Amino acid sequence: MPLNDERPTSTSTVASEDKNSDTESSERCDSLTSSSDVDCSRQSFTSDSSSKHNSPSCSPPKTLTLDEVMTSARDLSNLSLAHEIIVNRNFHLEPPDLPQNSLEKRVKDMVHKAFWDCLETELNDDPPEYDYAIKLLEEIRDTLLSFLNPGANRLRTQIMEVLDMDLIRQQADNNAVDIQGLMSYIINTMGKFCAPVRDDEIKKLKENSGDLVTLFKEIFRVLDLMKMDMVNFTIQSLRPELQRQSVEYERAKFQSILERTPSALDHTTEWIKSSIEQATRVMPPADKSSHSGQSAKPLPGPTLVLNTAYIRLLTWDECKGPLPETVMTDEVRLQEMQRSLQLYQAVASVLLIVCSSIGGAVSGLPDLVERLKKMTAVLLEGMHSTDFNLTEALGNVSAQICCEVNKSLAERNFPALPAELQETLKGQICDITQENNPIRTLVEGRVQQYFRVVLASTNSHRKPPPVPPGLGLIQPELMGLGVSFVNLVNFNKKVYGPFYVSILKNLLFIDMQAPTLQNGIIQGQPSSPLESK
Repeated sequence: MPLNDERPTSTSTVASEDKNSDTESSERCDSLTSSSDVDCSRQSFTSDSSSKHNSPSCSPPKTLTLDEVMTSARDLSNLSLAHEIIVNRNFHLEPPDLPQNSLEKRVKDMVHKAFWDCLETELNDDPPEYDYAIKLLEEIRDTLLSFLNPGANRLRTQIMEVLDMDLIRQQADNNAVDIQGLMSYIINTMGKFCAPVRDDEIKKLKENSGDLVTLFKEIFRVLDLMKMDMVNFTIQSLRPELQRQSVEYERAKFQSILERTPSALDHTTEWIKSSIEQATRVMPPADKSSHSGQSAKPLPGPTLVLNTAYIRLLTWDECKGPLPETVMTDEVRLQEMQRSLQLYQAVASVLLIVCSSIGGAVSGLPDLVERLKKMTAVLLEGMHSTDFNLTEALGNVSAQICCEVNKSLAERNFPALPAELQETLKGQICDITQENNPIRTLVEGRVQQYFRVVLASTNSHRKPPPVPPGLGLIQPELMGLGVSFVNLVNFNKKVYGPFYVSILKNLLFIDMQAPTLQNGIIQGQPSSPLESK
């Protein structure tokens, strides 16, 4: 914990990423759509000689002990924490906030109340007893010492002298201990260690005129806040160094997990395998046609496979299987992207229906369209939740839209929308809950198309491409999401590229003879997983 002359100027209270963090992340890792670990070393697919540093090691199946499992779990926890610190510049820790009616909170409150009651009873005895108070003073002393830098010998000596527990016990035995004086020293010392954001808390402690029990409670509450400040200051200090070594650190950490747990890439392998099959199905007919004199069916190139795999993460259904191991550190970010994308697609579908059904009433009125957009987004917020009634919410959306449009028409001295049109509009909006709804299918298809273009572009992390026709109403949101997604993908490729190379090599080139790549398409005898395609 820094002292007042070197303490941080502020403590972040924002827990989400922003566009600045996305930009910083993109500057740390170049776009890999044109020169990734996968693409810049084509020879590694057909060569058996790959360095140990750049390729995941393979271990024979073995039975794992409990210690090995726990060690891997700790490594994964450390990897997730380091990744969060690296990619999210606003990441910080906060004091735990237990649910109000939870069993844990009730037990904690009951135990604390019992302790403070015992302390109050001791201090009110005649003469007072100080056993509990001395234990608290000792704990406070140890906490204050933990805030010191290694070279702060003078302050360390001073704290040890003032809070000398042996001396305080002797004074307590003779009823000569000055508890109020010790508390005043503790509060002043806390003021030297705390971050500026806690200055008001220290001031309140100095002005506290309550009993000793209340003062002890408040001191420990502020000390807990100071501990959290110290942790967050340490995180801020570590971030630049972690960012400089982020790729190598995360890759080495995951390699160590893989060496202890050979099955740590099973879900990733299945993810890439199914992406090969999907990429093969969607390859353009021109690419699928065989070259003259060749009867072999071409396979998709590694870039197409990986881009297809990443796009699938935007619509990932965890009910059908867990996420690939190599993207678990970004699980929360991916979930937020999925929810945002789901909301944007619903808003775009609703606005497309409105514009096509009552275009004359909203054409040339961008303020009205923007108001309808914001209103729709608010009413559909939380639509990813299992207990969210989407049909009912869409009914409310259609009613509010008709109300707003009629209000706009009245302001321009036009008649209101016919009742039949309003009912038709409501039915069309509610129908987007159907999977085969043409408007929903159109929007989702063009969103997928947009993200394929984003991943294929070499500078989309700096200048995202324009959105396809029909998505202009959600262009700012979609472009912002595209930047966040491509930054996540580029960093993931940087870290896990060698592992993907190894998996692709096994899936695409097993039992093949001298395959070649032409225009990004692999020519030659298909591997066994794709022979039936």
